[in-house]
Amino acid sequence: MQHAQHFPRYDIRQTYQWNYENAPAPVEVEPPTIPGSWSFCGLPVPSPLGIPAGPLLNGKWVRYYASLGFDVLTYKTVRSSARACYPLPNLQPVQTTSLAGGEQRVSIAETMRGSWAVSFGMPSASPDVWRKDIEQTRSLLPAEKILSVSVVGSLQPDWSLDELADDYAVCAKWAIESGADCIETNFSCPNVCTQDGQLYQQPEAAALVASRVKQVTGSVPYLIKIGHLPEKTQAHEFLQAVLPFASGIVMTNSVATTVVDQEQNLLFDGEQRGICGAATKQASLNQLRIFADLIAELPDEVDRPHLISCGGISSADDVKQFLSAGAQATHLATAAMCDPLIACQIRQTLAESKDVYI
Repeated sequence: MQHAQHFPRYDIRQTYQWNYENAPAPVEVEPPTIPGSWSFCGLPVPSPLGIPAGPLLNGKWVRYYASLGFDVLTYKTVRSSARACYPLPNLQPVQTTSLAGGEQRVSIAETMRGSWAVSFGMPSASPDVWRKDIEQTRSLLPAEKILSVSVVGSLQPDWSLDELADDYAVCAKWAIESGADCIETNFSCPNVCTQDGQLYQQPEAAALVASRVKQVTGSVPYLIKIGHLPEKTQAHEFLQAVLPFASGIVMTNSVATTVVDQEQNLLFDGEQRGICGAATKQASLNQLRIFADLIAELPDEVDRPHLISCGGISSADDVKQFLSAGAQATHLATAAMCDPLIACQIRQTLAESKDVYI
């Protein structure tokens, strides 16, 4: 197998639109088979490895990472109207140790050290573009690959919560009509301070939006992406609110803080940005354990949502650790963007291990 440096990846020096338009083509590699039987929210899948909303800007990016051994591909968050990306930098490397939440600031780094500040603002192509792209992507993906589509409502100044919920539902309906195997509603964007980016912190509002989306998803698995909820009380309130609707919960969408340069000047106009990568691993693992414990306490007759973990996962050992802690699937974003061959490497290690997977 070629070295990872020979494989294309997202170019953080270029704009979002440049990376959208210069997606790499699928490659010819043969990722090792992971033993065991796997499923994703009830759908059979070859492995627990996936990519969360973020790196897969369009169908070409989806097919590229599918060819590199990822089996659940989450199409980057789409909207009911086009929205431009925030200006550069969109991915700013930072230097920080493990983040627990509540940190005042982190400093930038000249080179990538495992974590970066993410500043996209949930951009989206127009619906006529992404709907056609999703349809074509699903037709070209191997049948065993799962195409999940992330959607978000686009809150307008005069909108009520009802109107925001309807907008989420419209996007979900369009994505399903285009061939999405799963729908994910993004209830967390640390770079968007309006309600559409913070629903995971508002259980009643989250329940209303989730109920509206569930009306259009029917039997299609419906997942909810959430941010950092470090306290059991917060997690319990959110879980109870969405329990009647969610097939799965995807977490953790970064740990937010402000970012400063070497002279301690604030970047991004002083607004918080989500930190992704290695620095979030422990926070993500802690949150997974909280939710796994809460789900274990549910009555037997209650449908239990699957837990899909992301946040700092970058090795086979990480995958095993998160699966052991209660995740049904593990998604990689930062590690996959830095090393396109990471899924192949993880699959090779898991294939050679003597662990038994069910």
